[in-house]
Amino acid sequence: MLSCKETTRLVSESLDRPLSFRQRMSVTMHLLLCRFCSRYRKQMRLMRLALERLAKDKGDELGSISDDSLSTEARERIKKTLHHRSK
Repeated sequence: MLSCKETTRLVSESLDRPLSFRQRMSVTMHLLLCRFCSRYRKQMRLMRLALERLAKDKGDELGSISDDSLSTEARERIKKTLHHRSK
């Protein structure tokens, strides 16, 4: 069974990418038994929803924000930093 640390990492990752079938089943089993990780998942979903709404509201105020607002190099640096920190 997954540890809480592994479960919270996968819960966070699942917000940005699909998990494999095995990962989904492992997370589901852990969440059935661990109320703390279940609470964490609910909190992450709530924060995601709130941030999406905030971004939409700010986007409406500021006009649409282009995907080109960051250079390719900046995007790659961010991806590498995030990937490095998730290990």
